[in-house]
Amino acid sequence: MKMRRDFVHQRQRGFTLLELLIVLGILGLVLGAVFSQMGVAQQRMTTEGVKLDDFQEARDFVDQFFRDINQIGDPNARLADTTSPSWSPALATPSSYLWASPYINDNRFAMGLVQIGTTWLRFEGSENGVGTVQSVIYKVNGSGSCTLCLQRSQVNKTYNADPLLGQALPNWGTEVNDVLSPVIFRYFQTDGTEVIPPLAGLDYTTSQSNAQKLANIKTIQINLTIRNPKVMDQKTGQPIETTFEGEVSLNNCSMAAAGQGMSC
Repeated sequence: MKMRRDFVHQRQRGFTLLELLIVLGILGLVLGAVFSQMGVAQQRMTTEGVKLDDFQEARDFVDQFFRDINQIGDPNARLADTTSPSWSPALATPSSYLWASPYINDNRFAMGLVQIGTTWLRFEGSENGVGTVQSVIYKVNGSGSCTLCLQRSQVNKTYNADPLLGQALPNWGTEVNDVLSPVIFRYFQTDGTEVIPPLAGLDYTTSQSNAQKLANIKTIQINLTIRNPKVMDQKTGQPIETTFEGEVSLNNCSMAAAGQGMSC
C-alpha cells in the first residue's frame, strides 16, 4: 500500500519553477508582439486618417475652383447688343489696350482670364449665378500672412475700371493649408501647347502677344502637394504628404484679345 501511495503522489506533482518561467517568457513574447502590432496598426490608422482629412480639404477646395472656372468669362459682350443707346449707366470707357475687347472695363461683362502664374491666377465670371460679375483670385499667401496657404478671394467687379489694376482690395477667405507645390497651376492652349508664365506672371496689359496667350488657354491643371508637419508617418519618419491633381476646361470666351482660340 505504501508503494501505491507514493506512485499517486508522483503523478500529482505540479510544474517546476523553471517550466513556469519558460511559459511566462513565451507568453510575454507573444503578448509583446501582439501589442506591438496593435501599436503599429493604431499609428497607421492615425496616419491614414490625417491623409484622408488633408485629401478631403484639398478636394473641397479644388471643387470650389472647378465651380468658379465653369463660370469664367460669363456673361460677356458677345451676348449683348453693345450698339444700343439704352445702357444705364452707359458702357464703360473703352480700354486702352488696342488688342483687347473695348468693353473689358465694364462690370457687366466678364473678361475671362486676367492674369496667370504658377502659384496664382485671376479671372472674372458670374460666380453668384445671378449675372453679377466677380473678380476672383486664387493665390498662395494672398493675404501675406500665411506662406503655405492657397487662398481664394472674390469681390464684385468695379465699374469703369481696369480688370487687373483697378479692382477692389481682395477679400481672402477659403483656403487649403500646408501647400508645398512649387507649381500649382499649369495652362494649356487649344492646340495642347503649354503656356509657362514667367516668374512675375503673365497678363494682358504688357503686350498683345501675352493677351493672345491668355485668349488661347483652353485647359487648366491644378496640382496640390500638402505636407502636414503635425503628424509623422511612422513608416518613413517624415511628415505626412498628400497629393491632389485635377484638370478643367474653359468653356466661355475671353475678352483679352480678338481672333484667338477662346476669343468671343
